[in-house]
Formats: sequence, structure tokens, C-alpha cells
Amino acid sequence: MKRGPAGRFETTATAGETVRAFVPAPLPPQPPLDLTGARQGLLERALLACGRLDGVSALLPDPDLFLYAYVRREAVLSSQIEGTQSSLSDLLLFELIDAPGAPFDDVVEVSNYVAALEHGMNRLREDFPLSNRLLREVHGKLLARGRGADKQPGEFRRSQNWIGGTRPGNAQFVPPPPPEVEPCMAALERFIHAEDDGLPALVRAATVHVQFETIHPFLDGNGRVGRLLIVLMLFDAGVLRQPLLYLSLYFKQHRAEYYRLLDTVRQDGDWEAWLDFFLEGVAATAQSAVDTAHRLLALFRDDAARVQGLGRAAANALRVFDALRARPLAMLPDLASRTGASYPTVARAVDALEQLGIVTEITGRKRERVFAYRQYLDILNEGTEPL
Repeated sequence: MKRGPAGRFETTATAGETVRAFVPAPLPPQPPLDLTGARQGLLERALLACGRLDGVSALLPDPDLFLYAYVRREAVLSSQIEGTQSSLSDLLLFELIDAPGAPFDDVVEVSNYVAALEHGMNRLREDFPLSNRLLREVHGKLLARGRGADKQPGEFRRSQNWIGGTRPGNAQFVPPPPPEVEPCMAALERFIHAEDDGLPALVRAATVHVQFETIHPFLDGNGRVGRLLIVLMLFDAGVLRQPLLYLSLYFKQHRAEYYRLLDTVRQDGDWEAWLDFFLEGVAATAQSAVDTAHRLLALFRDDAARVQGLGRAAANALRVFDALRARPLAMLPDLASRTGASYPTVARAVDALEQLGIVTEITGRKRERVFAYRQYLDILNEGTEPL
């Protein structure tokens, strides 16, 4: 439904140029969203897929194990959309030995994303409201170090920004002028907390994401915070008990369409086209996460059975295997610490796992060797190749 522009333009001056900045109208869209017909079926399919994802997480022997790896996979994907070249292995190496293979700033950005998500989730679990204050806290974690640390971490911007182009005059999109940021974000917070408009949680998350990206309230990190906001909203609304639904891979795979639809909402007020895209993404992403969980369960089960066939060496090898399920990159001292076994015992167990083809040494060095649970990493790495 084309409602016309979803806001108004204001003429403002920045960097010596006069530009037309867009100020979005408060949510919800008017006239109301059309959630009938095929769109209702799409919404039900997306909700059902979320329910399956919630259910499969309960089947995992250790849901935190899956969550640990999946959060880091999302951090890599969301940061890649912003141009980083870091891989999941780079991040895990950085967390292990502070020595990634990718550029340091890239991996710090991804590591910051993990910290930002974990901070937001912990605050919500403490019953802290999903609010502008929480978004500023999350942003502060995201830009705590590395690139962006000089871009007012944890504060709404006080200067004009723009999206695309080399300067304001040739920008693809210019968000609201600085004086409009606080009022726009206050209105968005009121909409997030509204309980009388009857909008389903997935629809609310979809519209809030567009509105947040349109306001672009920070000098840097808006895309990453906007994607985090989807996860936080669905967790806060009880759609998911674990933050396992991440749309970054879907947005990465459909980048041109994603940006086109954001512009379509702003220019034409066609929220329904965006909503169809978003709900398709939720359904596909949730189903993909379910499939990944089942594949990991099968991998763990089959590999554990092979380890149990080692005879007397099986008990210690299983302890090390369990540690590698929790952290798929590890060094021998780290494994000894986490399993409580002696260094020689761990070394023998790792040798046995190498013989089975479960573990691979990835440095080629004789000292400070790093071992990878390769098949586990391969499954998690699917789709995370740098752009």
C-alpha cells in the first residue's frame, strides 16, 4: 500500500552544503498496516518457525553451547555488512590468544558486537526496560574500543550524518537533523512500549527496525544496533526464550533488496512490501537455525560414538571432546584448565581425536598449537565468507 512519504523533509545545512533531511512520522503507520490475506499466512508461518526454533533449543544437551557459537556467528555477519573482513575463526582466535589472522580493528569490532548483545540480553533478563537508555548502553559497548571509539559511544548524535555518497550533497539518504533525533527516538520508545495497538510482536519489530534505521540516531554503528534491536525486541516480547534468531545473513544475502525496501517505505509509505520481506526472512532464518541445530546434534552424537570406541582412552578423550564442543578452537593449556585433566592427559586425548579426524591443528607450529573442531566450525561458517 503506497501511503505517500512516511515523513517530511527539512532543509538543513551540513559540511557547507544545504540538504533535505528526512524526519519520519511517528509509528504506527497510517492508514493501519494491512495484515490480512496472504500476509496473515506469512505472519503465521514466521511465528511457527520461531516456535520450532524455540523448541529445538530445548532439545540441545547444552543450549548455552549453541548460543555461544551462534552469537559469535551473528557478530561476524552483522559486522561484515558494515565492511569488516573478519571470519568466525578470526574472532575465536582473538578470544583465545588475542592474535587474529584478520586486521585487528576488524576483529575488535566483531568482539564488541558480542559484548553489546550480551549486555543487552543481560539487562533484559534483569527486567530492565527495552528503552533508549538501554540502546545507548548497547551502543556504548559496541563502540567501546577500536574503530568508532571517537564517535560518541553511548550518545545520540549532535551533528548531521548521511548515508551513501561521498558528501551530504550526493548522499543517498540524509537522516533527521540533530535537534529532531531526541524527539524521534522518544516517539519510537513510546511505540515500542505501546500495548493497545494490537500489532503482533514480529510486525512491531519489523516497523521499529525501519524507523530506527531511518532516524540513524548515532554517528556510527546504527546498522548493527538496528539489527540487535530486532533480537532484543523478540526476546523481550517472549517470541524467543533464547536470542537465536538473527537476520544478518538474510540481509547480507539480499542487500540490494533490503536497502531498496527501506527507501520504498520512506518515499512511498509502502510498509507492506517491507513487512513481506521481513517475515519471509524470519521464516527462512528460523528454519535455517533449526536445520543447523539438528545437524550439530547429529554431528555431536556421531562423533561422541566414535570417541567412545577408543576403549580405555575414551573417558579422557570425551572430556576433551566436550570442551571442544563448548569452544571449537582451543590450545592444550586451555583444554587442561577447562577439563581439570593434566597437560599430558589432554595431549594424548587430542592426539586420539586427531587420529579420528575430529580435531585438526591449524597453525602448523610445534609450539602454541591451536586445535579446531573442524566440522563444527565448517557448519557454523556457512554463509559467513567475507563480502
